[in-house]
Amino acid sequence: MNLQPNDNLDDLRTVLESALLAAHEPLSLAELKRMFEQELSADMLRRALEELRQQWQGRGVELVQVADGWRFQTRPEMQPWLSRLKNEKPPRYSRAVLETLAIIAYRQPVTRGDIEDIRGVSVNPHIIKTLEERGWIEAIGHRDVPGRPALFGTTAHFLSDLGLRTLSELPPLEELGNLVTPDETALIPELVETASAPAAFVPSAIIETAFTPAVIIEVARSSQVSETA
Repeated sequence: MNLQPNDNLDDLRTVLESALLAAHEPLSLAELKRMFEQELSADMLRRALEELRQQWQGRGVELVQVADGWRFQTRPEMQPWLSRLKNEKPPRYSRAVLETLAIIAYRQPVTRGDIEDIRGVSVNPHIIKTLEERGWIEAIGHRDVPGRPALFGTTAHFLSDLGLRTLSELPPLEELGNLVTPDETALIPELVETASAPAAFVPSAIIETAFTPAVIIEVARSSQVSETA
């Protein structure tokens, strides 16, 4: 198989397809470029990726762009069947963890004190550690006040786990009624101990996301989080 990806767009799509199917995480344009001896322009890569995305339309697996890059994942409607192949239970997160994450997502950058003011209770350091270890939040600076408390924000990995590219794609809180399906709404009371919305299935790895944008919105709204407050 004599491929010439630098000169032939079909060959380039073949190489990109193979790399993305074999990858355990999304691949950025910079990472994809490293596969080729000769420099490929970002525009050429985007064109090939877009054409590859079109080629996979109508199948059970789709090519999507998320915050961390590009990845293949199964379509959400495939989950009823794929979930029967998984024996492991989804990660469990307490209501306090989800509330903290929702506050950071919609009000970032925020300090631990900001979170405590909104929730009305102290924030257990373990909650922040859990979210940091999961790769969903990180310290992005310090507030210029005595003690210089850390300012927290969400990460690109958080967006990718939700299937989003940017924070602007997080739906406004007021659209909750249009976004939470009856099945998802039925799950909300159970979030005191667990969130069980299925994640997208990646052929080379399972992304163990235990929440969806709708779950984040519901937790944020029930915690009286405001995007403008």
